[in-house]
Amino acid sequence: MNITMIGMPSSGKSTVGVLLAKRLGMRFVDVDLVIQEQTGKLLKEIIAECGNEGFLKIEGDTAASLNPENAIIAPGGSICYEDWAMEHLHSISRIVYLKISYEEMETRIGNVKDRGVAIPDGYTLKDLYDEREKLYAKYADITVDEQDKTLGMVVDELQKMFESMR
Repeated sequence: MNITMIGMPSSGKSTVGVLLAKRLGMRFVDVDLVIQEQTGKLLKEIIAECGNEGFLKIEGDTAASLNPENAIIAPGGSICYEDWAMEHLHSISRIVYLKISYEEMETRIGNVKDRGVAIPDGYTLKDLYDEREKLYAKYADITVDEQDKTLGMVVDELQKMFESMR
């Protein structure tokens, strides 16, 4: 069984994913790090060179090429735009949407450019949030609302859920 974490940047995909992988004895695959390793470039450099569309293609192709076993996969927040990649991830894993409020995301996110967030020209962070939130909900097998929860509480909730599925 594999698990894929989706959600907005700063929703905790990597943090929750690593902690959950440790608790469930699973591997952890960070798609952003796989991309950086394969290209030898930072995400923000890829976006600067290839544009948002070019980056999305690289991200989608990378995610669609993954075939891990017993792993938690954490793709970047923009994976929701690549339907072929989401279909592949759905075929190899359960999709968990870590739902965060816009206000909490805005508090956590930090520098959007340094994070390598693919944000279209003319979009505000709120525009991006509103657009992606619908896509994450569409692809999710499981949604965990992080409202009033620490990331530790989210990990506890997911651990109980997935242990009961084994």
